[in-house]
Amino acid sequence: MMADPRTLGAIAACIERGDADAAIAMAQQALAQAPEAAELHRLLGVALAGSGRHAQAQASLQRAAELDRSSWMTLCNLASAQMAAGDLQAAGRTLESARQLAPRQPAVLNLTGNLALQLGDLAAARAAYEDLLGQADRHLPGWLNLTETLLRLGDPAAAERTGARALALAPGHPQALALLGKAASLAGDAASALERLRQAQRADPASAPIALWLGHALEEAGDLEAAERAYARAHERAPAHAAIAGHLLHSRRRIARWEGLEALSRQVREAITVGREAMEPFAFLSEDAGADEQLACARLRAAQLSGIRALPPVPGPRPHGAPRVGFVSNGFGEHPTGLLLVALIEALRGHAIQTHAFATTPDDGGPIRRRLQAAFGAFHQVDGLDHESVAARIRAQDIEITIDLRGWGGGGTPAVFARRPAPVQVNWLAYPGTSGAPWIDYVIADRVVLPESLRRFHSEAVAWLPRCFQPSDTRRIVGQPPPRSECGLPEQAVVFASFNNGYKLNAHSFARMMAVLRAVDDSVLWLLSAPGQADRRLREAARAAGVVPERLVFMRKQPHPDYLSRYAHADLFLDTLPYNAHTTASDALWAGCPLLTLPGRSFAARVAASLDHHLGMAHLIAADAQAYVTCAAALGRDRPALSALREELRQRRRDSGLFDMDAFAVDLATVLDAMAQRHRSGLTPADLG
Repeated sequence: MMADPRTLGAIAACIERGDADAAIAMAQQALAQAPEAAELHRLLGVALAGSGRHAQAQASLQRAAELDRSSWMTLCNLASAQMAAGDLQAAGRTLESARQLAPRQPAVLNLTGNLALQLGDLAAARAAYEDLLGQADRHLPGWLNLTETLLRLGDPAAAERTGARALALAPGHPQALALLGKAASLAGDAASALERLRQAQRADPASAPIALWLGHALEEAGDLEAAERAYARAHERAPAHAAIAGHLLHSRRRIARWEGLEALSRQVREAITVGREAMEPFAFLSEDAGADEQLACARLRAAQLSGIRALPPVPGPRPHGAPRVGFVSNGFGEHPTGLLLVALIEALRGHAIQTHAFATTPDDGGPIRRRLQAAFGAFHQVDGLDHESVAARIRAQDIEITIDLRGWGGGGTPAVFARRPAPVQVNWLAYPGTSGAPWIDYVIADRVVLPESLRRFHSEAVAWLPRCFQPSDTRRIVGQPPPRSECGLPEQAVVFASFNNGYKLNAHSFARMMAVLRAVDDSVLWLLSAPGQADRRLREAARAAGVVPERLVFMRKQPHPDYLSRYAHADLFLDTLPYNAHTTASDALWAGCPLLTLPGRSFAARVAASLDHHLGMAHLIAADAQAYVTCAAALGRDRPALSALREELRQRRRDSGLFDMDAFAVDLATVLDAMAQRHRSGLTPADLG
């Protein structure tokens, strides 16, 4: 029985204007009169899908497909519903049937690209969209989807062109504006990114994704208070979306806005536990989670790149010769990675390792960059290239081992490593945790930062060094310290310092520090000034903890030698948990400031303990929170003990080997050669050391 065309038109109109409930009611009423009308079942399925009732939608669309086996449109609708429900295999089978009926239909090609995009196969998605647009140049969804694909491929210049074409077809279109904003952000044009994303938000103020993207752009521009407000808007519009909750959570940590964090953290951790949504793994390190949860988070994030096609395998292992090792980073300059790495790379020049740098950011013109360029055997500038091109450049240099020096951190390039540009790939240094990625073979660690008890929570084989896994620049210049008065420090006060980034200073760590201040009357806490209104919030938190707010002193960021000079006025560094001081811990020890730490349940929570242990000052590794407070308070009340501790640190720094980069180079070269030899022998990666 045929349905009334006027009824079909009315249902379609309801769907078009977003009134799914009305469409469902009309379709169900009409089906009572015409139960075999395929088009009614199709429209009912589309309306049900629009209201989020995916199982019912699939049942209606399946029935429509049975009643009309020639309808490629019904099959496309069914495949879309299956994709929305997460059944990508079924969607692929349904879409294949649609392609057999109408292989050149724009809707079929667009959906083919959508499925490939959801599977993470960016090359296939791009090919499908380009095929579509080759025959339907005015297909707006195709241009929007191609732009999104190009952004994921790391090609903002091409995305700018395709996004501009979409905007020309639909002036003021919010998604086109937002994609152009993302392209500008990826290209480093913060002003254009903000302008376009704000236009997009004005055009569609109810959109959670646009509010989220605006938050990212504001964060990049350094306006963290406005970024937090944008993330909050996104979360209000999509409160069940744990990934958005994760961005809001980390944003609030950065500006010390701690209210509501427990609920957000619980939402994120529950989503990760059931494998539903991933938070950015780097941001997740700030949560009080175990290494098992961090592994689950990293695996979820890696799964989002699982469809990226690897380069063809290298024909065969190099039979002999020095390993060719590629170091990939966005930090080859005045950056924590560059500051840690430079002296070690200089020390490696005398070893049988051919070192290649692949710099994903422009030359900052600074002295660390100059030293690195001179130290590496070859220095390749790959900023501005898309991920595929960077991987091709690495492969072209016949690199045997690539080392990812950024991992899941901001500015990292996991999509490069997912392409397998080298046969052996390593996670080291800047991302303090497991990659969870099948394309990473080893993680470099030591047995304090990654003890045997945590081994099972790392997806990689572990290359254990006999020393602390973290190198250090032994040519760091410690400037002449300014007078205490210029730093805002009382002349006679005991100074506890904690120059970690704001997102590491959580309510629990802060409470321990306040307990120390209450126990040591003539003391202050010296912190790195955090963004936005964070300093004011921390002073308010101090008052609430019974500490005079003026006992918190804040230091603005300084040139590195000037920053290091300030440690002359710091009596004891108070570490944070669950995300320790890392480069900052090394800085403090190098500049002569002892460090008290409380190790935790993950790699990121044990870095400072590794430094203290290998320095020979394990008595500054607290057993628990009470021991941490007791130790800090006892030292703060005993100035001779503080002086003796500084003297011990001076001797340990000279004698312990923690800062011996020549010996570190021997250990690292040995580990890298062992990795290469296993590969050349046809052996799979295995724990080393």
